[in-house]
Amino acid sequence: MEALPVEKSFAATGARIAYFEWGRAGDPVVLLIHATGFHARCWDQVVRALPANRHVIAVDVRGHGRSEKTGPITNWRDLGDDIAQLVAHLGLTNITGAGHSMGGHCLVQIAIKHPEAFKRLVLIDPVLMAPEFYAQRFWPEGTEHPVARRRNNFASWEVLYAAFKSRHPYSLWRPQVLEDYCRHGVLPARDGGAELACPPAIEASIYVNSTGAELYDKTHTLDMPVTILRAKERPAGPRERMDFSDSPTWPKLATMFKRARDVYLPHLTHFIPMQEPELVARFIADENATP
Repeated sequence: MEALPVEKSFAATGARIAYFEWGRAGDPVVLLIHATGFHARCWDQVVRALPANRHVIAVDVRGHGRSEKTGPITNWRDLGDDIAQLVAHLGLTNITGAGHSMGGHCLVQIAIKHPEAFKRLVLIDPVLMAPEFYAQRFWPEGTEHPVARRRNNFASWEVLYAAFKSRHPYSLWRPQVLEDYCRHGVLPARDGGAELACPPAIEASIYVNSTGAELYDKTHTLDMPVTILRAKERPAGPRERMDFSDSPTWPKLATMFKRARDVYLPHLTHFIPMQEPELVARFIADENATP
């Protein structure tokens, strides 16, 4: 699929949501939801690898990309609610939904709200952890998450690209994906130059307020096929530094759905779509795909 997408927007209850659309109505629908701190155009190379006859909708989650910068995010349920409203507004049916990281979490929320709208789900290293993890607080109350101190201003997207291309884990990404991330991941800054389209304070609030245990009360009600792609597992032992490259996904997640299969990809980091977009496209396009 080679055409450029059309940018559109929708006024959800909590924020104005931007989304990008490829293809035409009437073709099989693919709904794409990105990870924390990313944006809809990070899917460009996955979309490029999909069959031509697909109606693709990639969403900028609240606070990200071209969507309204409503924050801080205090509950992940709000992020899913925005997109659930968009699905209902567009009257989408027979959807193949794909969500990466936080996007996978949101996708499960939406499928629980509108199970009749989905044909199947592809959860790409989703942030759905073991139930016992949700019994503890992820981040000490009253302390600042280090992501909040992330550099926010750059002279241009090209400067952002130059700063990231040799830095782990960005150095593992496909160069064109990193370019898409940088080119579309900034907005004009008020004082000149460019600033991140997901403000660091909003991104940090999402990490601090991670939720999910309540979803496990309802995942067993979903009757569509679910494919879970998992990256390399985190090594045992204490974590000495923040490393977003390890998988956050509970290895037993597939057992929480009626019809789920687990696909373990230990050669890849958490950034599966950024490293192998064609692999992800294959799983989206083909229910029976294999690595």
